[in-house]
Amino acid sequence: MWLPVDSWSRIIQNLLFPPTCLLCGDRGLEQLDICPACLAALPWLTPACPVCGLPQSAATTSPCGACQRRPPPFDRLRAALRYEEPVRHLIQGLKFRNQLAHARLLGELLALRLGELAEPPERLIPVPLHRSRLIRRGFNQAEEIAHIVSARSGIPLDTRCARRVRATDPQAQLRAGERRRNIRQAFRLAAPLSCRHVAIVDDVVTTGATVGEFARALRQAGVSRIEVWSCARALPPG
Repeated sequence: MWLPVDSWSRIIQNLLFPPTCLLCGDRGLEQLDICPACLAALPWLTPACPVCGLPQSAATTSPCGACQRRPPPFDRLRAALRYEEPVRHLIQGLKFRNQLAHARLLGELLALRLGELAEPPERLIPVPLHRSRLIRRGFNQAEEIAHIVSARSGIPLDTRCARRVRATDPQAQLRAGERRRNIRQAFRLAAPLSCRHVAIVDDVVTTGATVGEFARALRQAGVSRIEVWSCARALPPG
């Protein structure tokens, strides 16, 4: 039986370096560093509002009440998981402990959740980090995740069209209103955009202030349809 070269390379890689579950240490699934039991136990986000991505009690195609009253700056947010354990462990390990293997798993889980897309965006754009934070961290976690999603979906990745021009305070400790003020006018397009349908990629969305402000900058640049793809969705702080 003849197999393509890429199939043989995957077989050899799995034999030499079998996937290992990042959560329990058992053998992982093919191309996934997670075992079947841990994969099934993940807090998948469903059902959710088709616009803001927040959990809902029942599946519906109608926006939640908050989105009907005040639509967000983007058209749709799709998140794979709820931001709770063990997803929090994976995301914090990536952002604060440089565990880049977590980015690969998170990107694979997001791509798995997205599945086949009827109308795929023309481009994936990760949320940019300010240069000072990028130097301190050494990488942009949203970009690392977006690389995996791009490879799985075939959608081109654009990491150069936008910049974060303000060194904002960390959003995690701020309330919703403070987050919006903190991130205001933090993004600027560094290169012209010819596409009209894009997806912003981020690791976790809480209030939506960051992706919302980034969506505004993209909208001003002429993008007509903006989706947000996030590994996790957190409940906004009360």
